[in-house]
Parts: sequence; structure tokens; C-alpha cells
Amino acid sequence: MTSGSAEATGTSHGLPPLPIHGFQGTPAEIERQWYEQVYRGRGDRMRQLSWRAVLMGSVLGGVLSLTNLYIGLKAGWGFGVAITACILSYAIWTALHRARIVGTPMTILENNCMQSTASSAGYSTGGTLISAFAAYMLINQTTMSLPTMLAWVFFLSVLGVTMAIPMKRQMINVEQLRFPSGIAAAETLRALHSVGDKGMRSARALAVAGLVALVGKFWADGLIVVNARLAPFMIGTWVTAFNERVFGQAWMGRTVMLSWEPMFIAAGAITGLRVCWSMFLGSITAWMIFVPMLQHRGVIEGSGYGTLVQWTLWGGVACMVTSSLLSFVMQWRTALRAFADLGAMLGGGRGRGGDAVAAIETPSSWFFWGQAVGFVGLAWLGHLSFGMPYWQTAVAVLLSFALALVACRVTGETDTTPVGAMGKITQLTFGVLSPGNMNVNLMSANVTAAAAGSSADLLTDLKSGYLLGANPRKQFIAQFAGIFVGTLITVLSFRLLVPDASVLGTDQFPAPAAQTWRAVALALSHGIQSLGPVKTWSIIVGGLVGIVLSALPSIFPKRQHLIPSAAGVGLAWTFHWYYGLLFFLGGVLGWWVEKRYPRWSEEFTFPVASGWIAGESLMGVTLVIAENGPELVRRLFGRLT
Repeated sequence: MTSGSAEATGTSHGLPPLPIHGFQGTPAEIERQWYEQVYRGRGDRMRQLSWRAVLMGSVLGGVLSLTNLYIGLKAGWGFGVAITACILSYAIWTALHRARIVGTPMTILENNCMQSTASSAGYSTGGTLISAFAAYMLINQTTMSLPTMLAWVFFLSVLGVTMAIPMKRQMINVEQLRFPSGIAAAETLRALHSVGDKGMRSARALAVAGLVALVGKFWADGLIVVNARLAPFMIGTWVTAFNERVFGQAWMGRTVMLSWEPMFIAAGAITGLRVCWSMFLGSITAWMIFVPMLQHRGVIEGSGYGTLVQWTLWGGVACMVTSSLLSFVMQWRTALRAFADLGAMLGGGRGRGGDAVAAIETPSSWFFWGQAVGFVGLAWLGHLSFGMPYWQTAVAVLLSFALALVACRVTGETDTTPVGAMGKITQLTFGVLSPGNMNVNLMSANVTAAAAGSSADLLTDLKSGYLLGANPRKQFIAQFAGIFVGTLITVLSFRLLVPDASVLGTDQFPAPAAQTWRAVALALSHGIQSLGPVKTWSIIVGGLVGIVLSALPSIFPKRQHLIPSAAGVGLAWTFHWYYGLLFFLGGVLGWWVEKRYPRWSEEFTFPVASGWIAGESLMGVTLVIAENGPELVRRLFGRLT
């Protein structure tokens, strides 16, 4: 251990190693070891929950939420913002400290609280806006009032964040589930605050990549906003001319062309090669085989993404739904363990007595108050806005808690949160309880997906705090604080970007996640037989493909890297062909750099890719607002009721 003074500043010359492999013994012995070896000298002395940490996390989370909204509306994908926020916060406060604008740099535990606030504000709070809310708009061809959206997202976030309280002590303290993203965040913070210039190198790489991406996006699409006469000099104009010459109008109408959106190459570098080559395989089968075949037979008339996706999405959605449900069923042991531990969770560790750890854990009473506030708010809004009987909201909340237990355990063991599967289970349940009511189907599933996502996100953040010796109660408060800014910024930004349903399903915002939720709601409401033979057979074949692709890795575990990802293949049937190509290029690039330059890849791949995604997304949002600003603002504030 380092000296107490070094620990108190959070800038020690050689921080102690993280207890990644955990401790041994009874639950009481495990907690005592953590308290004495990790918490004492750090969590009880170092500055953690501070106004500057919460404010910085709120600001960074709010800004980074725009990137997730933008890329989510484009490709149905989302990325955690915690590590990006850590790097940015460290760089900003280090620069301010060196310039003597602030007296002290942030401690490592302050940065940990900051990333919890940023994660809540930038990722988990508005996670279902691009799926359930957008699907609601597509089905009803209208939008909710702004106050309803704000209240619904807020109460969902309260429900989800507090739902994780009883799970933390059992899953993290006692069972010591890994939560790999939490380990990555802790390792990043430790590297930033250790000796050397590694932290600033990562920050500079992120900043440079973001700046280059920002300029590139403006050059591609923004010059025309300044002056229409600059259009011939835009990258977008050059790419369009190239597409017309090389691909022709027929293939361009099938989205088989190039697009200048390098952020998807960056996203592919983070996502990994297997999922990315699966996306490209799905893109080829959907847009270069399936669509031309139907057009040749006269089944499809017309072209363009908006027309064609109404035919391709059914097979893709079926593939994703069956694969996610089968993966969930195959983890039945995990589900049983989750429910077996329920008594210990709700007991709050009472069997361990009035120990020192209990004094710093989040009280169980906060769980009950949070669930009560979330339930009452959602029940009232659901009845008022969607005609949901109160008992259906109660069923949705109870089902959400049960599924969140499983989702959090799956996240802890595999680093994958099965939000899609959780939502689909609820959609299927309410397809039986409330047949024909698509709005109830969507919004009840929204409750489950949001609760599972928020709970898993909180536990991932608490895992990083556990490894660093943070006070879990203070970290929970930091996470909860992000709800307020996150709700406000994500909802207002969503309304600015998507003022009405006409924006969705277009080349600008394909909204594949919303297309998926809408398709399931339609099929459950009207019956699969109402879709016609082509779409029905697409669902059957796509569902079988999803089952086979999910089962094969367990049969051939050593050949898993050669088996397509069902999620990647299915998702590609819901967005443009060129997104699959860009993801594939990014996956290959990330894989090649990792093999050729492993040390460089470990240090720079994530910062560079994250910076590029943030820079291009923020400029994309800026251009949308700049081009349509006055009209968007008028629509936003003209629909307050």
C-alpha cells in the first residue's frame, strides 16, 4: 500500500494493484478483507462525492448522450460513455490544474464518481428513446407531449437505478462477479492516475481524433449550410458522384453504395471482428440477394431504404428475437442463481450484522422508496397517456425486477446486457395480457428494457468503485444525480432531432432499433398471418437462422469465431448496406492493429475510436439543428401539452 498522503491525493506514484481476482472465505470474511485491504486508507479518506465531480459528470454525460442518440438513430447501436468521460475529465482537470485555474486535480475516486454520473446522464437514462419511444412514433404517427416524455424517462430511470440496490452486495461483494466493463473502467482510471504521461497521451489521442472527425463531418455535409455555392466542394458531393458512376441508380436505390461516415469504421474497431463481419454478411444477403430477387419477381415496387426496409426487417428482427431468447434460455443456470439469491439480496446482508461495510452500503430503504416512486409515477402516466390499467403497470414493474435480476447477473458474467431479450419477453407477455394494444405492448416493454439497462449500468459502475475502494453509497448518489441532467438533455435532444415520425425510417435516421420494436408490436397485435406470405416466410426463416446461429457456438466452442453472430446478421437487415460495410472495415482495421501493434492498440484504439465517434456525432447533431433550427425549436416548444 502507498502512504496515506499519497492515497488522499489520488495521484500516487504507483497505485496499488486492483483486486480483480477477489477474496476468499465466507461472505463476512470477504467483505472484511475488502474493507481492510481496499477501502481503508482510500475510501474513508480520499475525496469522492464532490460538486465538481457531479457537475463535470453531468456536463460530459449530457454532451456524450448526443453521440449515443445520433449513432443509435443511425444504426441502432449504443456505446457506454464512462471510459470516454474518464479520459476527458482527467485531461480537463489536469490542464486546469497545470494552468493554476483550480487548486487540486480530481482524485481517482472523484473521477470514479464523475464517470458514474456521466454514465447515468449519457447512456442509461435515455437508452429506450431510440427504440420504444421512436417505435411509438412510427406506429401512431405522432409523438408524446414533452412533459409526458420527461416524466416517463425520469420515473423509468428512478425505477431502474434503485432496482439495482439489493443486487449490489450479493453480486459484487459476495459472489464477486466480474462485470468486465467495470474492470476496464477501473483499469483506465488507475492508468490515468499512475506515474507517467499515459493518461495525457490517451486524452490527446481522443481529442485529436474528435477534432479531425468534427472537421471531416463538416466538410462532408456542412459546407452547404454556410453557403449553397460550396456544395460542389463537399466530400458528400464527391461520394455521390462516385456512387452514380460506379454503382448506378439501381444499386444505389438498394443502399448498395459508399457513404462518408467514418464513425462507423471507428465503431467497428470497438465492436470486434466477429460481429462486424457478420453484419457485412447480413448486408450482402439482405440488400444484394434478397431485395433484388423480390424486385425481379415484382413483389417489391419502388426503391429506397424507406420502402425496402419494410420487407427486409421481418427476417432480421426474427433472427435477433429468436437468438436473444434462445441465448437467454441457454443461461437458465444463471437465472436460477439470480432467483436463488433473491432472499439474501432483499435482506440487505442482515445476516452479517451491523458491520462496517453495512454502514457504507446503500440502505435497503432507498430501494423501497425508489421502487414506490417509480411505480406510482409510471402507473399514473401509463393510465393517463396510454390507457394502461394500474394492474398492468404493476405486472410490468414486477416482471421488470425479475428480468433485471437475470440481466444484471448475465452482465456480470458475460459483459453483455440482454436488454433486447428482456424487452421481447415483456412484449410477448403483454401480447397475451393485452392483445391488440400496441401502445401498451411497447411501453410495458419499455419499462423492462429501461430497468434492466439502468440496473446493469449501475452495477458495472459500482464494480469499478469496488475495485478502487470507493464508498458505494456516495457512488450511488453520484449515479442518481445523473438522472436529472440526463433526462432533460436526452429528451430535449431527441425531440430536436426527431420532431415527428417523418424523420424516422429515412436515410438520415433509419432507426433500426425502432423498426425492430415496431415490427414485434405489429406482429403480436395483428398476427403474423396478416403480413402476407413473403413477410411470414421471412419471419420463419429468420427465426430458424437465429436459433441455429445461437446454438452453434455451444456445439463448436473452438470454432466460435467462425460462426456468424445472429445479432450482427439480423441487425444488418434493418439498416443500410453501407453501414454493414463500414462496420466490417472497422472490425478488420481494429483486428489488424491489435495483431500487428498490440501495445499501441491497447493504449490508443479505444480513445481514438471514441473520440472519432464523439466528434462526428456532435457535428452531425449540430448540422441538423443548424439546418432546421428555427423550425425544430418551434415544433419542440409548440407541443408542450
